[in-house]
Amino acid sequence: MPYSLPGVILTSAISSTEPVHDIFSAQSTVQRMLDVEAALARALVAEGVIPASALGPWLQCCQAGQIDIAALTSAARDAGNIAIPLVKQLTAAVAAVDAQAARYVHWGATSQDVIDTGRVLQLRDALDVITHDLAAIAATLAQLAQHHRDTAMIGRTWLQHALPITFGLKVAGWLDAIMRHQQRLAELRQRLLVLQFGGASGTLASLGPHAAAIARSIAADLGLALPSLPWHANRDRMVECATTLGMLTGTLGKIARDISLMSQTEIAELAEPSAPGRGGSSSMPHKRNPVGCAAALSAATRVPALVATMLSAMPNEHERALGGWQSEWETLPEIVALCAAALAQLHGVVDGLQIDTDRMRRNIDATRGMVMAEAVVIELAQSMGRLQAHQIIEQACRKAYQQNTDLLTVLQAEPELTQLLSKQRLAQLLDPHSAVGEAGPYVDRVLAAYQQRNP
Repeated sequence: MPYSLPGVILTSAISSTEPVHDIFSAQSTVQRMLDVEAALARALVAEGVIPASALGPWLQCCQAGQIDIAALTSAARDAGNIAIPLVKQLTAAVAAVDAQAARYVHWGATSQDVIDTGRVLQLRDALDVITHDLAAIAATLAQLAQHHRDTAMIGRTWLQHALPITFGLKVAGWLDAIMRHQQRLAELRQRLLVLQFGGASGTLASLGPHAAAIARSIAADLGLALPSLPWHANRDRMVECATTLGMLTGTLGKIARDISLMSQTEIAELAEPSAPGRGGSSSMPHKRNPVGCAAALSAATRVPALVATMLSAMPNEHERALGGWQSEWETLPEIVALCAAALAQLHGVVDGLQIDTDRMRRNIDATRGMVMAEAVVIELAQSMGRLQAHQIIEQACRKAYQQNTDLLTVLQAEPELTQLLSKQRLAQLLDPHSAVGEAGPYVDRVLAAYQQRNP
């Protein structure tokens, strides 16, 4: 079950990370399945189902280095899965050491037991990597949110200037979402990291009265929980993994989208960290492309369709699936790899993010104070009613546009207004920092929640 496809191996560093790539490599996939076979051997011997003399030869051969991966891959085409030819190779290897021991290889198990449990072990390793990287990016975002709690910037709705916010609030929004994903991953582990062991039809009939004890032993050996019953045709565990990572990848895409939009030349409030060979163009020497954001956005574009495949495959037939289960084999590792890559790329971006606070302020002032017009309307409405106040300030905005000047200058020159609002009060109302509302307290609440999670 090799993960890397030859046609895309040149871009694997963009769409995966080295740790996750290694976890789902052909060698590691085979080794994890052999780990299941080894745990089965120990359990069978412990329960007296097979002779103790069979254990040594069996364990001796449960090494991926002794398996012909190329032959395994070729044989899987006709066998329908890789467990069948793997068991054949393992049996032959054990027979070469002890013919009697070879009689017991794979005793009581079925192909799906070995494939599913091996995959669960791989997912545990991958989730460890993702959890670690998620904690790292959360720590960086917490620092940014704290530092820029009161850094005013323009808020944007429908890609247009709205009212001022703070950069700390934007980052706190990212962090808040990341913390929810941390919680989801913790909850996912409880349901996902369980043994799959049911034998031919999910009843372990071939193991007789020893079945329950052997299952407990294998689960304990592999460090997995023991489910209430085998779950061959009930795929919600694997699908929950896909959907959880899909949502995480979507959030990473949202962060990447925000950063890349704020990195546009005309906005220039943020920039990805620079380094030799990073973000350049093959034809334009001046370019500084947001390549980390591009990788995260690419993953966020690809993952939803893969998650849809996992969801589509859920209606398994009877006790074993015909095609649905098989469609998971490459789909789920790809979701994991893309999520891990997006996370690693984006952490590199936010860890070295270049922030131009002066440009943020200039962008607020791009509309010459017009974005603060609502604040003046609300204040003025206390004296004359909202509709009349709105009409007066709307006319003032038009005059500011016509005269190519700022709104404050126009308002302070209107005697009708300065009789109700002093020039000083008008200046206060048009100060962007006076219009960020609950931005600061919101940041504080998110940071408090982060500190509670990370004392």
